[in-house]
Amino acid sequence: MDREIPTLRADDMGRHASAFVERATAKARLPLDYTAASLRVVDRLVDGLRRGGARREDVAGPLLGIGAYVGEVLAHEAGAVWVDIPPGHLLRSVFTHPVGARMPDGRVWNPLGRTVNRFELGPQESLQTYFLTLHGRRPPRTRTRGVHAPDGRATGRS
Repeated sequence: MDREIPTLRADDMGRHASAFVERATAKARLPLDYTAASLRVVDRLVDGLRRGGARREDVAGPLLGIGAYVGEVLAHEAGAVWVDIPPGHLLRSVFTHPVGARMPDGRVWNPLGRTVNRFELGPQESLQTYFLTLHGRRPPRTRTRGVHAPDGRATGRS
């Protein structure tokens, strides 16, 4: 994976996620729809990599794609944006990757590193739990159509 680190850029993470989804769904219909619920499937895919006895170096490409997908779920579901971490910045040495996901409150999280942890440490590092316990998410979207006042009038707001 170290070979790939210098080439990772925030602008490329969506492409890495899309390539992962394309490969993962080429032979099987998996519900990889960029929702928090889909991270349960992603956890199972990582379990499959672990069961095969592969070393981290052996699955660096798939782990990068999975981590990019996790970050894209943060973007779609929680309002995060991918950011490049400048050389020399403390986060870069902590994350060991040059990109992170900035949440609406300004906190930067490490979906690539968390994915590696999930592979190396197992189910206790669940990616679905990671998403559900992150601080700094935007509130869940609320529906604005079809909402009615107590007297039955359509209000258009929730």
